[in-house]
Amino acid sequence: MHMPWDINIDVYKNEEELLEGLRRNEKMACTCMLKRFAHRLYLLARRLVNDDVEAEEVLQESFIQACSHIASFEGKSSLNTWLYRIVTNAALMKLRRHTPETLPLTAGKDGEYTDDMMTLIDETHTPDEAILDAEVRAAIREALTQLPDTLREAFILRHVDGLSTKAAAAKLDITESALKVRLYRARQALQTLLAAYQ
Repeated sequence: MHMPWDINIDVYKNEEELLEGLRRNEKMACTCMLKRFAHRLYLLARRLVNDDVEAEEVLQESFIQACSHIASFEGKSSLNTWLYRIVTNAALMKLRRHTPETLPLTAGKDGEYTDDMMTLIDETHTPDEAILDAEVRAAIREALTQLPDTLREAFILRHVDGLSTKAAAAKLDITESALKVRLYRARQALQTLLAAYQ
């Protein structure tokens, strides 16, 4: 991804100073926040939407939202954690606009679906990022437990077990069209539940 802004990310010495700049609506603060967090958040978005262009769109939308709603940041978590949640929700919102068959939330290496359905970040993150990754995974797992059985079963068969639409529908003894409806509703419900998490 391109980072064209010629700005020193250390212009704000720490997160508190950066937050003060954001709350004063300093343009430099938003740019600094983007440069400071963009790479790791792009990796998250890329894993969720499984597309380079859409990942950049998610990132852009997320930073616009973060800068315009910084007043809602209460400081109960780190700025990094708050941004991760915004990106996760923005990605899920984008996925809701996709065809019901396509939800690359669980895609692992070589396009295969992994046993750990919440592998969102690559293996190069720092210990702090690993903790945050675990927090995001836990939130998504918790959201899944709150889905109705019919939606959760459809979601898991298609996107955790990696069954084709035809195979998943056959296993549930429903039509492929009915399965697609359940997957779409599951995606909507997950986005709503994760918005509450944010």
